[in-house]
Amino acid sequence: MSAFRRVISVVLIASTTTAGFPLPAQAGLIGTDHAIRRLDSRKTLDVFLDRADVRAKLEAYGANPSEVKVRAAAMTDDEAAMLAGRIDSLPAGGFVGEIVGALVLVFLVLLITDILGYTKIFPFTRPINK
Repeated sequence: MSAFRRVISVVLIASTTTAGFPLPAQAGLIGTDHAIRRLDSRKTLDVFLDRADVRAKLEAYGANPSEVKVRAAAMTDDEAAMLAGRIDSLPAGGFVGEIVGALVLVFLVLLITDILGYTKIFPFTRPINK
C-alpha cells in the first residue's frame, strides 16, 4: 500500500506545482469587418429579446427577461454570432429533436446493458453467455 501512496503523492505534488504556471496567451488586432459583425449580432440579439412575444414566452418559462438580456450580453462574440445566425432558422420550441435523441440514447444504453446481462429491463432480450 505504501507504493500506491507514493505514486499518488508524486502525482498530486506534480499537479499542484504545475497548476500555478501561467498559460501562454495570444493577442491580436481584429479587423473592421469582425467588429461590424460583432455589433450586428449583438443588435440582432437585443432586438429579438426586446420583442413582446419573446418576453412573454420567457416569463411563461419563469425566466426574468432583464436577467436573460444580461446573460446574452455576457456571451462571447462567437456565441452571440452563432446564436444570432441561428435565430431565424431555429424551430419554435426547438427541443423536440433533442428530447427524441436523448430517449433513443437511453434506450440504446439500456438495451446494450440488457444484452450484456447487467440489467433485465426488456423482456425481448436474452443476455449473452460469457
